[in-house]
Amino acid sequence: MTVKRRDIVAGAAALATGAGIVGALRPKKPGTNTSKRSDTLASPNLSQNRKQFMMATSWPKDFPGLGQMPNRFAKAMHQMSEGRIEVKVFAAGELVGATECFDATSTGAAHMYHAAEYYWQGKSPGFSFFTAIPMGMTAAEIMGWVEFGGGQKLWDELSAKFNIKAFQAGNTGHQTGGWFRKKMETLEDFKGLRMRMPGLGGEVLRQLGGTAVTLPGGEIYQALQSGSIDATEWVGPWNDLALGFYREAPYYYAPGFHEPGASLSMGINLDVWNGLTPSEQHMIRFACKAANDSSIGEYTFKNAQALETLKTKYGIEPQFFSTGILKRVGEIADTVVDDFANSDPLTRRIADSYFKTRNQMRYWTQMSDGRFIAAREAALGK
Repeated sequence: MTVKRRDIVAGAAALATGAGIVGALRPKKPGTNTSKRSDTLASPNLSQNRKQFMMATSWPKDFPGLGQMPNRFAKAMHQMSEGRIEVKVFAAGELVGATECFDATSTGAAHMYHAAEYYWQGKSPGFSFFTAIPMGMTAAEIMGWVEFGGGQKLWDELSAKFNIKAFQAGNTGHQTGGWFRKKMETLEDFKGLRMRMPGLGGEVLRQLGGTAVTLPGGEIYQALQSGSIDATEWVGPWNDLALGFYREAPYYYAPGFHEPGASLSMGINLDVWNGLTPSEQHMIRFACKAANDSSIGEYTFKNAQALETLKTKYGIEPQFFSTGILKRVGEIADTVVDDFANSDPLTRRIADSYFKTRNQMRYWTQMSDGRFIAAREAALGK
């Protein structure tokens, strides 16, 4: 798929990857049930043997990666049902705005949504744990927690308060640390830094002495160009290359501490979900898994290609945060997230389960992937 940069920039104005757009949502008291159905949307039943669902998304139309995940879900549903179930995917702004798809699904103005759960942290802080938190889980780890470590059960409990059933349905994999106008060699370099970094990552940046700025995707390049920000994070090489950040901030740093494996979600109106047959529910589960698994492979492959382009065509040589910087970031992140988790009893239970599972998996991840990658690099060299 070829997407022109101007199309991405125009579409990305509706999107803030990271928790930036949660601020646009007015918080509701945790536990508020918004299950009252809207009369503006008909039942998904078109006939006795045929159903059509309307899916609202937070993504610009055909946006690389993010915009393709809901399309894969829709295609899988069509194929598994032999055309009996159709999912019509609406880009941000086509049915409802990018920040409105959760409420639309909750009330019945849409049957489904595809988005990132931390966009809803204004409704409950617990939602953030089902996307990404600073120094949190990798893509494989969060899949393990949700599917096998009790995460899905807690997610069901939280989502049900808003008349929604949600599943993992995409993952960007590890996100990089960001683009900077200057080298970031010590903790002192963060003092006074104005960086686009929303959400909990932004709070970590503030405690390092910087200023966290929240901007939608379509405004980031112009902010770098004008000098109103000194740095930005976005996603990874694939999406970053498309937006051209390398032209204004040539120092590209890794790893990203803020989103080590950002999980995306498909939410379905709970009344609709309960009205489905068991086989239809199974199809939705497997369509979500297909979208999730494909996206991890796609981002891994596309990021590698884009990184090679950045290096060979544009002369960008990736930089790495020092151990001292990352250690301090980790200390701050644990405090920030723990305070955040004390917002309400359910969020505390979600956080406790998340941290328990993360800490159980840490050693295995380091022993397996971490040690192997180090060994492979030692054997193969650069």
